[in-house]
Amino acid sequence: MKPYFRKVHLLKNAMNALILGASGLVGGHCLDSILASPDYQNVIALTRRPLNRSSAKLIEQGFDGSDFSAFEPPVSIDHAFCAFGTTIKKAGSQHNMREIDVNIPFRLAQRLKALGVSHFSLVSSLGADYESNVFYNRIKGELEEDLKRLRFESLAIFRPSIIGGNRPGDTRTGEGWGQKIMAVLPKRWKTIPAEHIANAMVVRALEGFKGTATISSGKIWDLSTI
Repeated sequence: MKPYFRKVHLLKNAMNALILGASGLVGGHCLDSILASPDYQNVIALTRRPLNRSSAKLIEQGFDGSDFSAFEPPVSIDHAFCAFGTTIKKAGSQHNMREIDVNIPFRLAQRLKALGVSHFSLVSSLGADYESNVFYNRIKGELEEDLKRLRFESLAIFRPSIIGGNRPGDTRTGEGWGQKIMAVLPKRWKTIPAEHIANAMVVRALEGFKGTATISSGKIWDLSTI
């Protein structure tokens, strides 16, 4: 499926982007959308393993996540996209999950802010709340609040509900039935394809807005229609 873009008032000059999480479901589609957009001339993908992608626009750069203070991108970055995260099962503990879902993205965001990056997009979650009693919702909310304090020129926080799509090597029992049920629910709750989220992230970044925007699942559907 080819990336889709709504007609928006795009920024005039070609820019450079950075993405954290390009090997994941949403991040992979976001990378596709950036590569397909004429508004970006380069995209840096911070990755721990090769992406096996071929594009003259793509710059793959390894990282370990422990310290971004010395990070120097090969080109200046205008827009940053973060679709980085894990599950408690894969992380093995709440401590490890917090490191991956909160600390690594925030360390990177701090460095990008210092480098003069104007826009930051984050894939968060429906129900994100730093005061929540639910650990997952709480850490998502904590990262949102941390990013707001950095005061990027523009910050887009995407809060999708259940994300639909095929994750390589990830078999989920009962997901097919679950997605059928979610399909009849209102936009706010229904499963949203990863492609929609990715395209909405790029569309919103290219609109050149100022301040902080929190985009719910319903608004994500409106931003990107495939």
